[in-house]
Amino acid sequence: MAVEVSVAGGIPGITIVGMPDAAVLEARYRVKNAIKYLGFEVPRAHVTVNLAPSELRKTGTGLDLAIATGVLACTGQIPTRGLDGCLLVGELSLSGSVSPVRGIVAYQRLAEEQGLLFVGPPGSASVNGSEVRVIQNLAELKQGVQSLPEVPRGSGDKAHDECARRSVVDFSEVIDQEMAKRAFVIAASGGHGMLMVGPPGAGKSMMAKRMASILPPLTEAEVAESLLIHSVAGQDLASIREGVRPFRAPHHSISTGGLLGGGRPVRPGEVTLAHNGVLFLDELPEFGPGTLQSLRQPLEDHEVRLVRVEGTFVFPCDFLLVAAANPCPCGYLGDPDHTCTCSPGRIQTYQSRIGGPLMDRIDVLVDVARPSSKRIIAGEEGTSSRDMAELVARAQSFSSWRRARSKVDKPDRAKSVPELELDGPARATLEGTSARLGLGGRNIVRIARVARTIADISESELVGRDHVMEACLYRTRASL
Repeated sequence: MAVEVSVAGGIPGITIVGMPDAAVLEARYRVKNAIKYLGFEVPRAHVTVNLAPSELRKTGTGLDLAIATGVLACTGQIPTRGLDGCLLVGELSLSGSVSPVRGIVAYQRLAEEQGLLFVGPPGSASVNGSEVRVIQNLAELKQGVQSLPEVPRGSGDKAHDECARRSVVDFSEVIDQEMAKRAFVIAASGGHGMLMVGPPGAGKSMMAKRMASILPPLTEAEVAESLLIHSVAGQDLASIREGVRPFRAPHHSISTGGLLGGGRPVRPGEVTLAHNGVLFLDELPEFGPGTLQSLRQPLEDHEVRLVRVEGTFVFPCDFLLVAAANPCPCGYLGDPDHTCTCSPGRIQTYQSRIGGPLMDRIDVLVDVARPSSKRIIAGEEGTSSRDMAELVARAQSFSSWRRARSKVDKPDRAKSVPELELDGPARATLEGTSARLGLGGRNIVRIARVARTIADISESELVGRDHVMEACLYRTRASL
């Protein structure tokens, strides 16, 4: 996109063309007041600003700096040397100071792709070693764009301090939930979606918030991808730059558009903000049925495709799904210490709100009981995030070695059951369980996938009978 400025005779004023929205049109007043406040001369002529290409709608306040620079350059009040090779982004205040805008990383990516010098507001960091210059006030352009201070190359690539990253929340604070922690290790190792079912106070949300602490840090490519997404959405980027995987926990009242994305202009939803990280859905049956079922395609394809009048928008959403639910409306079904007050009809209605198609796409189901009060009062500690993270890293490393050794390029999610290397007893156990429970093809494949992950955790090349039996425990339960 280009900002073109022309000064010609006529009634003094600024006209902006090229399908600007209200925020872009209001730049006329911000630019005029900033120029006057800093002692520049406001043109006593008619200024026309064209935003090309004209067929695309322009939104936001990021064009303020470019428009003001164009006006000053066109009237000969600042040097024009080097301006043609710059991408200037920033919002202007009435005093001429430059403020950050939404999508600053996307602008930087565009400048890098087109070979332009990025000039932006304070806080801009160098991405992939590209050249970035910072401008705090419009008055700094009096000496030319080349006089602006340069951000050190690679300043956005902060080292990943793993100890500091995991010191905020830790699984060691979760007591008496070792079976659930085992399920978390399996889910994290194989990228399996999981659902926890248990009464209030069992620690479901507490454990879900610690899932990111056992996942490996973001790679450089994942950091760049997540920075771009969160910048466009106007989210904080500090934790992403440090390699911490995103954790999103939308409320159950969220709309389908808020979950998948939408609006004008189209912006990413929660599933895209959770890309390369964790999406936690607490109180799963309380979500709208339509909203829940809209997750089926993103879970399978790892992308959201939104079709609008302006065109088709595709957002990535490769996330790890962690969900939690009560077993019934009151939450105490099966709790030995409390009596459930729900009728069988209410329980059936409540549990059926999740829907079978979505449940078929959740690999690990685990019951979570209320922890022992004695152990909590005694101040005991459970398995730590560091120990669990080591298991996850070892399992993923073994899985990579195994796939390379067998020369299989496809990820496990695309494999059929015969390719998962089941030994004789394991195959017989899987066949018997499938026949006894009447499992469909998708359920059989997902049990086999979880069994393959369990075998990777134990660093076994073949999937054994014990691995299949444990996988069946995480797939078959009486409710939900």
